[in-house]
Amino acid sequence: MSASSHKTFRHGVHPPEQKDDTKDLPIRQFPFAPSLAVPLSQHIGKPARPVVREGQEVRRGQLIAEPDGVMSVAMHAPASGTVKRIGLLPGGSGMVPGIWIAPFPGSTQEVTEGTPVHPDTASPQEILQAIQRAGVVGLGGAAFPTHVKLTVPAGKVIDTVIINGVECEPYLTTDHRVMLEQDADIFHGIRYLLRLTGAPRCIIGVESNKPDAVAHLQARVPAGLPVTVEMVPVKYPQGAEKMLITALLGREVPSGGLPSDVGVVVVNVATTAEIGRLLPHGGGIQERVITIGGPGVKKKGNYRIPIGTPLRFLLETVGVEDDLTTVFLGGPMMGRAATSLDLSITKGTSGVIAFTKRQTGKEAQAREYPCIRCGECVEACPIFLNPSQLGLLARVGRYEEMASDFHLLDCFECGSCSFVCPAHIPLVHRFRVAKAAVRKERAAAASKQAAQKEVERVKAEHT
Repeated sequence: MSASSHKTFRHGVHPPEQKDDTKDLPIRQFPFAPSLAVPLSQHIGKPARPVVREGQEVRRGQLIAEPDGVMSVAMHAPASGTVKRIGLLPGGSGMVPGIWIAPFPGSTQEVTEGTPVHPDTASPQEILQAIQRAGVVGLGGAAFPTHVKLTVPAGKVIDTVIINGVECEPYLTTDHRVMLEQDADIFHGIRYLLRLTGAPRCIIGVESNKPDAVAHLQARVPAGLPVTVEMVPVKYPQGAEKMLITALLGREVPSGGLPSDVGVVVVNVATTAEIGRLLPHGGGIQERVITIGGPGVKKKGNYRIPIGTPLRFLLETVGVEDDLTTVFLGGPMMGRAATSLDLSITKGTSGVIAFTKRQTGKEAQAREYPCIRCGECVEACPIFLNPSQLGLLARVGRYEEMASDFHLLDCFECGSCSFVCPAHIPLVHRFRVAKAAVRKERAAAASKQAAQKEVERVKAEHT
């Protein structure tokens, strides 16, 4: 069984995989922390709106916050217990609204069942609503509301659903274990996706460093389900949806476009498994599978962890080395370094990867040098941007020029350019700052333009 050499994309990099420590470790249940802090903003879009009160007892899986608009999803109790407080708690980008729950000691922690939805009888709209009620977001790390992603734009026809089982980030093996241990959930989730999108076929894409997962899934495809499992070569960032579409189908998503523009919907394999696990029982996400690894962790593994588990409790439970310095939420390429141990595990946390002073201390830090225009970053960029030029513009704050002339907003921050840069320039960090500035400026301009139109409308009514 070998990967087809043409099933890949141009450019990209090959960082060390570092998956051997956890890829063969089965998923284990993680203990409940004495206090769980559930952020109500675990997804792109508006925070969920609380439907419980302080002092109220809740059951595991019970709805505790409802979606607040289209770009929002529900939140569910990660444990049976008491709502201790509703207020602000630390999030990845500042303080966010949240709910603290103290689990009942000795509780069986049975999950509350809801109204089931069947893939063969439910309408596409009913499935979309069920996915939103279940609180499903992209579990690969993006945390984009899945019901929004699966809403096919008017005039678009989806001919292929791609299930993303690539997991190209170093250290992470959570999707690998899900494919080996939750195949029934994955295939059941695919039934919902095919019904919802109207696509006649589904492809599961898996990198060639997971031959056991490929063989396992291929042997268990249900009769009559139009699913194929295809192996792609190991290369980063093969798991980015645009790259995977190119690798499997030879199609290119246009600049500024969406997969639906080329007739495709891409869904992470763990997200698919959650859809297949939750919708038949009307349940909601109250936990997720996470890889805990890296040189700084003693008890490495893949764990099913309650949402809202404090990072501090997690690290104390698995044990860490004395010279721990940096903890990444997600993988080391696209994840973010935790700014506080008071942060909570969220639906978008695919991994907790810890490093020691040996990897991140001063002796491991390379000095930044001026760009010499060597072109390494240009050769690495999977979407053919010019990171060198973008970096030079970012350094002098010419952010709008980066966006308008050099396609800054097409960058999905994979980190390939920073990885190969011999001058050790923090390109991705500068691009993140630039993108935030551009979006803020454009939002302000749009708001000003709308206000001006309103003024003109009022003037016209009084003349």
